[in-house]
Amino acid sequence: MTTISHAHASAEHAPEHPARLPWAKLAPDVYKAMVRLDVAATTGLDPVLAELVKIRASQLNRCALCLDMHTKDALAAGESVERIIQLDAWQESRHFYTERELAAIELTDAVTVLTDGFVPDEVYAKAAGHFEEAELAQLIAAITVINAWNRFGVATRQVPGHYTPGDIKH
Repeated sequence: MTTISHAHASAEHAPEHPARLPWAKLAPDVYKAMVRLDVAATTGLDPVLAELVKIRASQLNRCALCLDMHTKDALAAGESVERIIQLDAWQESRHFYTERELAAIELTDAVTVLTDGFVPDEVYAKAAGHFEEAELAQLIAAITVINAWNRFGVATRQVPGHYTPGDIKH
């Protein structure tokens, strides 16, 4: 049985689902505004925490482009492969994260998946216990913005695999 490495496979094979629409080129003012909003939303947040939040929301939203981008950015910022891998199972892998990170991750889940139509009080209170009000506002902004990026990425089926850390975000 022959095994093909992921790097080799992605280099030789076209994506299963090609991009539907180059939305950033067709709506450049919206794209530029989103980039500015992303910078504003993450200002003052710990860069590693911001990447964990972006990865977690992107996992929930199944945005391959954002997962590609933010896992690479997290690794470049010093995050471990192990913590990135365990993030999708954070509830069973709590020991990999600080209580502060867990509060941010749980808030990310609640804001991203509004199944009950609101963020539960206990989830908000836990996050409020770990973040000053201004930082909590930034965290909520960062979660909201990555969810918007995810929706652009998923709706237009943006293709992962071409991002290098340090490239222009999104």
